[in-house]
Amino acid sequence: MIKSYKARRIIANTLIYIILAVMCLIWISPFVYLLLHSFRGEGGNVTVNYLIPKTYTLQNYINLFSGAGGDASINFPRWFLNTFVVACFSCVISTISVLAVSYSLSRLRFGARKKLMNVGMILGMFPGFMTMIAMYYLLDAMGLTRTLVALVICYSCGAGLGFQISKGFFDTIPRALDEAATIDGANKNQIFWKIILPMSKPIVVYTVLTAFIGPWTDFILAKIIMGDVRENYTVAIGLQAMTTPEFIQGYYKQYLAGSVCVAVPITILFLRMQKYYVEGVTAGGVKG
Repeated sequence: MIKSYKARRIIANTLIYIILAVMCLIWISPFVYLLLHSFRGEGGNVTVNYLIPKTYTLQNYINLFSGAGGDASINFPRWFLNTFVVACFSCVISTISVLAVSYSLSRLRFGARKKLMNVGMILGMFPGFMTMIAMYYLLDAMGLTRTLVALVICYSCGAGLGFQISKGFFDTIPRALDEAATIDGANKNQIFWKIILPMSKPIVVYTVLTAFIGPWTDFILAKIIMGDVRENYTVAIGLQAMTTPEFIQGYYKQYLAGSVCVAVPITILFLRMQKYYVEGVTAGGVKG
């Protein structure tokens, strides 16, 4: 009986591992193709009948950042800088906003607290694209369309609505620390910056990562706001422009190289901060 049970368990685990391996291969194959062909040296800009390139070169990356290709409107270094600036400013503003709102709802008690939390959760259920047209016309009325400032405003102004995870984390921090600090003469602002935040590294890292990734990878909102002003494009819009019929033949390999470059900062952030990211998510889900 014991041998039969062990045999069935081994067979079941083997089947599970085979299925997972096949799924992993299917999932990772586009990324492997993207990485390999971003270094492809031979011609055949778009379609090739082989998976592994025959020759490799760094020229695709050199052309990407040097602007080689024959069209001045394709300016990847400018797009990369635009995206980095927007993502950094949005990240800082959004992180401060989310943590401040989360701390206030976790520690302070005021009349409209429950109602504000319910309204925030309800608004969070609506998809963001429902407000994009309205935001465009509001920005147009203020003369901010087709500017990087408009992107920062759109990405960061509503960030406080994403308070749920951070509030759950702050709820796990004992209130006795606040009370002890209050007895020592600290006010709420000092408690937040000098006591709570230094103890909240996991949720701070989680908030920073999510606040940075959104602007870095967004396409739809950036495309609506920027229109056809290519010097203010972000990398997502710029890479999409490289795939249009006008540029695809001459810029396909540069497009692949650009896609790899876009993924590098996010990958490095996750590899360096993965431990704190997981801790922030799990701790933030303990309380509502």
